[in-house]
Amino acid sequence: MKVVHINTYEGNGGAGRACLRINDALKARGVNSRVMTYFKFKESTVTTVFSKSIFQKAKAVINILAERYLSKAVTKAVKIPFSLQWFGSSIVNHPLVQDADIIHLHWINHGFLSPRFIGELSALNKPIVWTFHDSNPLTGGCHVRYTCQGYLYECGNCPVLKKTGQNDFSHKTWEAKQKAYSKLNFHVISPSSWMGNCVKEASLTKDHPGSVISNALDTALFKPADKAASRRELGVDPAAKIILAGFMPSTDDRHKGLKELQETIQHLCTDPGVDKNKLLLLFYGSDGEGVTLDIPIPYKFAGKIDNDDLLVKLYSAADVFLFPSIEESMGYTALESLSCGTPVAGFHTSGVTDVVIHKENGYLAKLYDTKELAEGVKWILDDADRSRLSNHARTWAVSKFDLQVIATQHILLYDSLMKV
Repeated sequence: MKVVHINTYEGNGGAGRACLRINDALKARGVNSRVMTYFKFKESTVTTVFSKSIFQKAKAVINILAERYLSKAVTKAVKIPFSLQWFGSSIVNHPLVQDADIIHLHWINHGFLSPRFIGELSALNKPIVWTFHDSNPLTGGCHVRYTCQGYLYECGNCPVLKKTGQNDFSHKTWEAKQKAYSKLNFHVISPSSWMGNCVKEASLTKDHPGSVISNALDTALFKPADKAASRRELGVDPAAKIILAGFMPSTDDRHKGLKELQETIQHLCTDPGVDKNKLLLLFYGSDGEGVTLDIPIPYKFAGKIDNDDLLVKLYSAADVFLFPSIEESMGYTALESLSCGTPVAGFHTSGVTDVVIHKENGYLAKLYDTKELAEGVKWILDDADRSRLSNHARTWAVSKFDLQVIATQHILLYDSLMKV
């Protein structure tokens, strides 16, 4: 069986990591699995890059920049990622695509596969699988929907756009996708039950078959490390109560919940049972340069982490992982934390509910209720039977999300599609 995975970037973001991890898991099971990316920021032999020649690289850069900045030009000053998807490249004649038995699409925005070039794949008459890593494939442009119900219909009158109306850019993009999807027989993989339900409801995908298969994690790598040793290596106070959180380099990512994170810490510090002098908020994902936060406890930035071993030490050093995201297709970093035995406090929302089980491996507060989320953080920090939460976290991650568990589910799906 030959599988080619298609993703815009190599290893960037949750989608990029998920793509590489399932590729590794499939290869370990003897599947001839390859990854093709649109663009690489640095030299690597991990994937095959589509944009090899100087001309192709230049076109890719132009497409990526045009997609990003033109989309910003037509949207309001709201922190909701939106793609026009006007630009793209044809991949039907690429040797990896031609040779593959299964074409597996992942995150293909930023000028890689526009609806037109997605529709082109129907000419190959091959099974196509598409993992929805965010809501964009369901909508007329938005990657995060919040409470918008436009995806149930035909989009239009988009609240994100500056010029809105029944036939605005969101509706035109919806029409382009509808035309492409009607040509293409593809199977949707949803990384969570929440996304799976959205796929069943969405006007663009309700007639397409789908499965819920979570993103995979190497639980042999993401496993508990010695807490004291991890703290020494990271240079943090061994006696501190450490709250770990991810920090997006761009504060435009509203759905990651930075505002809610700050409110949660503020509520936590007003609790008379909390000694804020013993708390430390540790961020990773940014060096914090030029960042000032409204947080009444010490905070430290560990920088952007491109080393999984160091990431494991960060999770293991923490007492709780604070995950205030508003919308996630799954919640990859929350899963990584659980696999390292560190409980997670987050909101009861979207795909996170498949990962964090309330009061079993963490705490889920009502969406936007930062006071309750603070109570959840305190509940984890104060838990007298810490080993119970940690053990449940680790056991859940290994049993449900390990590479081989998820690889098996993919192989069974691929086999079924090839027999049709």
